[in-house]
Amino acid sequence: MRQRQRRQERQQERRQGPELVLGALGVLLAFGVCEAVSRAGIVRRSYLPPASEVLFRAAELAGDRAFLEGVGATLRAWVLGLGLAIALAVPLGLLLGSVPVVDAAVRAIVEFLRPLPSVALIPLVSLLLGSGTETKVALVTYASLWPILFNTVYGLGETDPLAKDTLRAFGFGRLAVLLRVELPGTAPFIAAGIRISASVALILAVATEILSGFGEGLGIFIARSGLATDGTRDVLAGVVWAGVLGLVINGALVWGEHRLFPWTAGERGAGVGT
Repeated sequence: MRQRQRRQERQQERRQGPELVLGALGVLLAFGVCEAVSRAGIVRRSYLPPASEVLFRAAELAGDRAFLEGVGATLRAWVLGLGLAIALAVPLGLLLGSVPVVDAAVRAIVEFLRPLPSVALIPLVSLLLGSGTETKVALVTYASLWPILFNTVYGLGETDPLAKDTLRAFGFGRLAVLLRVELPGTAPFIAAGIRISASVALILAVATEILSGFGEGLGIFIARSGLATDGTRDVLAGVVWAGVLGLVINGALVWGEHRLFPWTAGERGAGVGT
């Protein structure tokens, strides 16, 4: 078993090498195209500043205390909203996936609420909760709930039935089967749902700040810069910060998945190869 895990880790490392090189080349290519288009005057600098100036401005913002406090406010709403979504979605997903009667009873409600765009709820939530972190947390929780919920239900359905029957044959009850077999078997699916929801939560936190226009945060900085006379560079610098935050968060969660569930990376690789 350990040899298999080490072999899968080596295969994963060999795959990551070319992917990182290609990713870096793609970033450099996009940077060069934006720089050349702006410098050549094909697009006015007020619409598309040179990429080097945008990156320099993004680096300058790292020393701006007020800006960093706004980023911290966005991340606080992201953490709280995602944490609440996990606390609600995992137990609810386990309940829906293990009790068919409950799933049938609430399926219509879930299918009605799931397609509702979270951004469209900003006016209603703002009216009910007012301005501040509460509105962002509520919207982030709502948007982040669904990927975790459906991944949990799906993962529960993929649990090995032989393992469950074996525990039942030895006299283990429903709760013991859930905790010893179903929950561990569903954990990789839950982790994947959390990774998807983390990106959704960050996007919605920033979008809520931009569209609502109140409070503090990275989205507020972008919105205010967009209203300035010559604020395109600041807008793009704020977008760079949002992209970097999303990249760091996703990378950290992917690394955590590979550490906690190394066999899933190997199975994905084997599936791609076949």
